[in-house]
Parts: sequence; structure tokens; C-alpha cells
Amino acid sequence: QVQLVESGGGLVQPGGSLRLSCAASGSIRVTATMRWYRQAPGKEREFVAVVTSGGSTNYADSVKGRFTLSRDNAKNTVFLQMNSLKPEDTALYYCNLFQYWGQGTQVTVSS
Repeated sequence: QVQLVESGGGLVQPGGSLRLSCAASGSIRVTATMRWYRQAPGKEREFVAVVTSGGSTNYADSVKGRFTLSRDNAKNTVFLQMNSLKPEDTALYYCNLFQYWGQGTQVTVSS
């Protein structure tokens, strides 16, 4: 049973930080290319960040310089460190590996 489980979301004030986690279980490894997406209410799901199997990272322009991906292969977990959060970062955040998706973790940025 392949499963991706996101965690770490919550309510934070503008300018604050959160660290999202995506833990993989089953027959998949986070050493493969993994992506984060987000979906705000009433909007399409959008790409946020990717880490490739080779360790290269790429980010959406809207989060570049504020978000950072990292990976703990021993824990089979990928992390998304989010700093300088803005209200427009409010969304449900999902991780994706091949055809698998997590259930999402809610991030709300509000004063």
C-alpha cells in the first residue's frame, strides 16, 4: 500500500514560517522526483516546487527565495520549509510522487 502523508500545516501570521512534511510509505522512495502543489479556494491546483532524483530543485516564481525543499532519505520524507509567508500562500498543500498524491495539509496565512 503506497501512501503519502503531509503534515505541518496550520495558521500563521504574515511573515511567519511553517515546515511541511511529506512522508512516503509502501514501495516508493522519496529519492525519486517529488513535487509539491497547492490549491487555494476557487483556484486551480498550481505547482510549487520539485526536487529531482538527482537532488536538483526548482520553484515557482511566486515562492522562489522563500520556500526551500529538502529530503531525508533515511526517513523517506521530503520537507518544504516556507518562510516569509504571505496571505496569498494560503492553500491546501499536496505532495506528489509518480501517480500518488497525499491528502493535503492546510496552510492559512492571516493576521
